[in-house]
Amino acid sequence: QVQLVESGGGLVQAGGSLRLSCAASGRTFSRSGMGWFRQAPGKEREFVAAIRWSGGSTYYADSVKGRFTISRDNAKNTVYLQMNSLKPEDTAVYYCAADREAYYSGSYYYYDPNEYDYWGQGTQVTVSS
Repeated sequence: QVQLVESGGGLVQAGGSLRLSCAASGRTFSRSGMGWFRQAPGKEREFVAAIRWSGGSTYYADSVKGRFTISRDNAKNTVYLQMNSLKPEDTAVYYCAADREAYYSGSYYYYDPNEYDYWGQGTQVTVSS
């Protein structure tokens, strides 16, 4: 079992920054692909960013590229999402997710929420204009 706990959300003005953290339990974190997704009211959950188990490769949605940075610290079982130049359209509940199977299968469909085995409870990010 893997438990994920997000933190760091809040209210920020447009142009501001936030850093989200996702702390994972369990011994398989270092072999898990980790993703961040978000869901705004009335919209489907969408991919934001992902990082491979080694941290060597990162992936971003076009809407956040150049503004958000995903990173991980395997020694701390934590993945981060640094969000800069925030916009009102970034307002959503942000979820982190873990994919334990991609490490073994060799295929990591990082953008597909169905790829992920475990999800956190989410943290609210609100950006005011």
